[in-house]
Amino acid sequence: MWAVGSRPPRSGRSCLIPARRVSLRGASGFRPSADVRRVRLEAGADARHAVGVARAAGGVAVRLRGMRVYLGSDHAGYELKVHLASQLAAQGYDVVDVGPRSFDPDDDYPAYCLHTAARVVADPGSLGVVIGGSGNGEQIAANKVVGARAALAWNTETARLAREHNDANVVGIGARMHTLDEATAIVETFLVTPFSNGERHVRRISEITGYEKTGQLPALP
Repeated sequence: MWAVGSRPPRSGRSCLIPARRVSLRGASGFRPSADVRRVRLEAGADARHAVGVARAAGGVAVRLRGMRVYLGSDHAGYELKVHLASQLAAQGYDVVDVGPRSFDPDDDYPAYCLHTAARVVADPGSLGVVIGGSGNGEQIAANKVVGARAALAWNTETARLAREHNDANVVGIGARMHTLDEATAIVETFLVTPFSNGERHVRRISEITGYEKTGQLPALP
């Protein structure tokens, strides 16, 4: 695991999974499965909310465009990952696909999520997205990396609060829990929302990072 602010070894000696920059051309043939194409009426509300967040953020949203976004998934999140890679690249994000490279129904999520979180921690200013069936295991794995603050978001409000209050740098998404539009709206909201830098939130995050560094439990009030 990489400590906060550390960098992975240079190419040739790295133990990280090789990642790739996303090309729009390479993702253009993506066709989601029937599960991912499910359409529910409530999807529209979340999608419209995400657009509203981006517009309301104004200059903040524009400033965040171009940031590096690391994507990792397992088989359950593979199709959504491919869709997000194309969608986010089209919006101007620097998308890095950590894997998997192809669909494998028997693959395991921990390696992809650990590597995604490690790359985010080693690349200040970047954000990560880990995707599985529910997002639970993916979030748990990502949070094992020192310096990662992974939040499971199940709607645009929890995605927004994860960034505003918790300065989350990785978001966990359950691909089987949402329609394509819902999941996309959640991720977009997470990416365009800045940390509030509120004093109480900074203090609480410092308590967590302090425990990460020392292993000493904070005193109870």
